[in-house]
Amino acid sequence: MKPHFLKRVRVFVSLTFFAAFSALFLDMGNSVPDLISDYVVYFQFLPSLLKFLSAGTLAAAGFIFVIFLTLLFGRVYCSFLCPLGVLQDVFIFARNKTRKITYAFQHAFSRTRYGILTGVILVFISGSITGITLTDPYSHFGRILTHIIRPAAVWMNNALVFSLAKINVYAVYPVESVKLSYLPLFFSLAVLALILWMSLSCGRLYCNTLCPVGTFLGFLSGFSVFKIRFNAGECIHCRACEKVCKAGCMDLKNNVIDFSRCVACYNCLKACPTSGVAYQWGFKKTAPVVIGDAGKRNFLLQTAAFFFASVSSLAGAQREIEIYRSSTVPVTSKTAITPPGSVSLKNFSNRCTACQLCVAACPTRVLQPANLEYGLLGVMQPRMDYKLSYCNYDCVICSAVCPTGAILPQHPNTKKLIQLGRAKFIRKNCVVYTQKTDCGACAEHCPTKAVRMVFDKEIRKHAPKIDESICVGCGACEFACPTKPYKSIYVEGNAVHVAAEKAREVKITEKVDLKEDFPF
Repeated sequence: MKPHFLKRVRVFVSLTFFAAFSALFLDMGNSVPDLISDYVVYFQFLPSLLKFLSAGTLAAAGFIFVIFLTLLFGRVYCSFLCPLGVLQDVFIFARNKTRKITYAFQHAFSRTRYGILTGVILVFISGSITGITLTDPYSHFGRILTHIIRPAAVWMNNALVFSLAKINVYAVYPVESVKLSYLPLFFSLAVLALILWMSLSCGRLYCNTLCPVGTFLGFLSGFSVFKIRFNAGECIHCRACEKVCKAGCMDLKNNVIDFSRCVACYNCLKACPTSGVAYQWGFKKTAPVVIGDAGKRNFLLQTAAFFFASVSSLAGAQREIEIYRSSTVPVTSKTAITPPGSVSLKNFSNRCTACQLCVAACPTRVLQPANLEYGLLGVMQPRMDYKLSYCNYDCVICSAVCPTGAILPQHPNTKKLIQLGRAKFIRKNCVVYTQKTDCGACAEHCPTKAVRMVFDKEIRKHAPKIDESICVGCGACEFACPTKPYKSIYVEGNAVHVAAEKAREVKITEKVDLKEDFPF
C-alpha cells in the first residue's frame, strides 16, 4: 500500500467519524438514525469496555476490535476513530493554514502518562469511575459539544428563525433553549482550552501525556505486527519526517522511533522524499527504544497510594443533597434519581463516564449533569431534574444511545413499568389545603393515574392521593405542581429500580344528575 494512500484513508475515515459524532451530539430534532449511534459509538474504547463489563456480550465488544487493530497496525484508534484526536488534528490543520508548524523530537513524559494510567486503573478497581469520567477522550468530546457547541448552535438556529420570520419565511423551526449547567460548562471550557493550547504548541502532546487510552494503546503498540521504522539504507537524514511528526516520536539523532507514542497519522510517510520511512515487520530487531525513566516504579507506587487515599476521602465526602433550597417543610431526597434502564444507582455510578450523549439526546431535557446529587465522585453524571422537566412515559431514547451500559436498552412497554422512584405528597405545601383552592395539576399530568384527586370531607375539596404501587417516578407531577416556592409533591428515588404494578382502571362511582348538570 502506497504511503500517500494511507494518509488519504486516515483523513477520510477520521472526518467521517468526526462528522457522525458531531451530528449525534448536535442533533436538535432527534433525526439522526439509531444506526449511526450504534456503529459510531461502538468503536469508542472506554465506553465499549464498560458496556462489555455490564452486558457481557460481543455486541458491546468494540474495544476488542480496537485492541486487534492496535496489535496489527499500532495506535490507529487515535487518528482514525477518536473524536477528540480528530479535533486536535482540525486545530493543527487550521494553524498550518496560517503558519506552518515545525515539530521536533520530544522526550517522553513517561512518569506522567503511566502514572495517570495507573491511577485511573486503581481508582476503577476500587469501585469508582471518577478517573475515567475525568480522562476519557470520548467523554471530553461529548461534553465539549453538549455544553459549548450545542447551546451556541441552538442560539444561532433561533436567531435565524427570528430573522426569517420578518420576511415571512418559516422553513426553519425554533428549538427550545437548553439550560446551561455551569460546572460541566466551565470544566469543558478548561479542557477545550488545554487541548487547544497543547495541540497548537506541541501537536499530539495531550494524547501522549494525559490520555490514559493513548497510553494503554501505546503500550500495546509495542507488540504490533507492523510498525513505522527508519530504513537506514534509504534515509538521507533530511529531517522531513521529524518536522511533520505531530507526536514528536521520531529521533533521527539515535535513528529510532518511539512507536508507543506514534498516533498513526502517516504524515512522515508522505513527507519522506525517499523510502527512508516505511511500514515494516514489527518484530525486526532495531535499536532499543527507551520509553521509561529511572525511578518509575517508585513513582507508580506513590501514585497508587495517592489515588487510594483520594478515593477514601472522596467516598467519605458523599452526602445527601436537599432537592429544594428552602421550604417550610424540609424536603430531602435520600437517593438521586437515575434514568430508566440504569437498573440501580450503583450500576449507573460504576458505568457512566458523563459523556453527556443522553443529555444531548433527551427530548424533554429532564436529564441534566449532576452537581453534588451523587456526591463528589458522581459530578457531571446525568440525573433526572424534575424541577426543569419530566420523563416522557414512552420515551427510551437515552437507553438507545448510551455507549457504556450505564443505561441498558429498553423496550417502550418495558420502560413504562420501571419505577424510578415514588411520588410523595406534602399536605402542608398544597394550595388545596393552605388556600382552599382547587388544583389537580399533579393528577392531570400523571400518566399512570398514580396521583388521583379524592374528595376530602374535612375541607370539602378534591385533594391529591397517591398510589405508590403504580407510580413510575416520571416526575410529571412534581414538574406540574404550581406551588411556589415549595413543591407539594416530589419524587423520592429508588436506589434500585423495581417494577411498578400495572395501572388499574378507575371506575367512576360518583353519580351525575344529567338533568341538573347537563353541560348545554
